[in-house]
Amino acid sequence: MSPKFSMVGLVLVALSLTSAQNDSDFLYDYFPEDFEWGFATASYQIEGAWNVDGKGQNIWDEFTHRNVSPIVDGSSGDVACDSYNKYLEDVELLKNTGVNFYRFSLSWSRLLPDGTNRTVNQRGIDYYNKLINALIANGIEPMVTLYHWDLPLALQGVGGWTNETVVQHFENYARLAYSYFGDRVKQWITLNEPFVVCQLGHGDGVHAPGHTSPVEPYLCAHNILKSHASAYRLYERDFKESQGGQVGVTLDSGWYEPEDPNNPDHVEAAERAVLFKHGWYAFPIFFGDYPPVMRQLIDQKSEAEGLQESRLPEFDNYWSQQLNGSYDFLGLNHYTTELVVPENRTDPGYSGDQNTRTYQSAEWPESASSWLKVVPWGFRKIMNWIKNTYGNPTLYVTENGFSDTDAEGVNDQGRVDYYRDYTNNMLKAIKLDGCNIKKYTAWSLIDNFEWARGYTERFGAHFVDFNDPARMRTPKRSQGYLKQLFADNGFPPPKQ
Repeated sequence: MSPKFSMVGLVLVALSLTSAQNDSDFLYDYFPEDFEWGFATASYQIEGAWNVDGKGQNIWDEFTHRNVSPIVDGSSGDVACDSYNKYLEDVELLKNTGVNFYRFSLSWSRLLPDGTNRTVNQRGIDYYNKLINALIANGIEPMVTLYHWDLPLALQGVGGWTNETVVQHFENYARLAYSYFGDRVKQWITLNEPFVVCQLGHGDGVHAPGHTSPVEPYLCAHNILKSHASAYRLYERDFKESQGGQVGVTLDSGWYEPEDPNNPDHVEAAERAVLFKHGWYAFPIFFGDYPPVMRQLIDQKSEAEGLQESRLPEFDNYWSQQLNGSYDFLGLNHYTTELVVPENRTDPGYSGDQNTRTYQSAEWPESASSWLKVVPWGFRKIMNWIKNTYGNPTLYVTENGFSDTDAEGVNDQGRVDYYRDYTNNMLKAIKLDGCNIKKYTAWSLIDNFEWARGYTERFGAHFVDFNDPARMRTPKRSQGYLKQLFADNGFPPPKQ
């Protein structure tokens, strides 16, 4: 598909999706025999050990240690779940739940303390070797994310993701990871949720490094995309033949539903919203350039603001070619859905650029996170949108989950309901709609440091007692549910 299709085409795609099956009937059936199940975590959220064994500081170390804490409960990931010391317990939890794979991230500054390849930290390499070997010894495939938000602080000091020099540093980091771990790791994710990295970290300022700018998110995204392409092409060129692995990227997106599906303006606005969210990063990877509607609107608004050049950078022919087709699979992180209405906006920056307003229905069930309403049918719709927009690529669900608080403890029926209904909609997307989905990854294995929300929101299938120095892990009801789901590989018909 060409990225230069018309707005009429976009509206027709959106209309077809809006009219897609929305039935609420539960589907009793099984996933394909080769379907795989797993859990996910991220290094800063679980490892702790923030300043030991040669690890350098990262931007979240600095962000959480500020005199006026930007974290809602004033906490940090200094200890977190102490998985640096308790990784074998985590592997045992994975084994007991019957997973096929475990998605975890490497800490860039644990391996390269200043982010460059001038100094390699052998103790960091040793830690990840031990974790990878323990997983394989227990029949669990490692799926490794190179970057899950914890940029080395030294690189941030020279501009971080807004400085193009980060691209070469990321390629050097990827080379180290492929070289040391690629003999056993066959599933690589370059970057996790670049939208969150760039918009929440550089636009809204609620994540590290805490910047607020209408321009920085677009510069950040541009360099992140180049970094992804560099890491992908490096593996393709120097490692794929000998190691036989795959490289992809994980993009997050909710589903964006038109408030009035019978109003073409609403349908067009909803399509615009998903193109600004998912298409911002996926279009360059699938088609070599940003979505045309982004180029059109941001260029127009930049000119109206009197800027000398557009806030949205351009790829030259080299980078367009490097990006185009730079995937073996696409990772999707999905949690919730929003309703969309069109709105002419003049506020500069990502939110205003798309001329939309989004909100969530008060009727949708809630979680502990203000942004996360339970809307299972939206999961099916975003997977169908990806199928129709990008030619039905191999899709891995790399995160999906539900938040609660301390009060639920291990009796997390809300999470059980969420996983049941979301995975059933994924089954419908596969069996009824023909979506090419191969893996499902529950977020998360254990309760952990939830970024700006600290420890006030829990996403784990295992309860972690953060008041206990031993960080005791206790299975929740959802762990038992997922264990049965994984073992059944779907939803057996009820016994008569």
